[in-house]
Amino acid sequence: MGAQYYGADSENGDRIEDPSEDALFMMISDLNDSDNTFVVVQPDEGDPVWFASVAVLDEGGYEMVRRDTTRNEHEVTTATSINDIARDLTIWMAARDLPGRPTSQVSEF
Repeated sequence: MGAQYYGADSENGDRIEDPSEDALFMMISDLNDSDNTFVVVQPDEGDPVWFASVAVLDEGGYEMVRRDTTRNEHEVTTATSINDIARDLTIWMAARDLPGRPTSQVSEF
């Protein structure tokens, strides 16, 4: 089993460790306007410095919040495409600093 860097939790108690784009798509697809209205993704640490959330809007669509205190980022957007949301979140999370995650190194030959 690989290291766990962050997790996605939905209001109904579902949790996925280090979710892929497909896993995020599935979790967002399962959201509804009664008892499973949001998903939160954040690092598995005591006081996370970043998080992202997706919530169902009453008028339809989704609200996506991305916050990273180390980079002074706080963005709130709305979207209707679950594909776009899952892709955007995956790209955004890949750029986050995660303690213990190996850094990529470029070798020159």
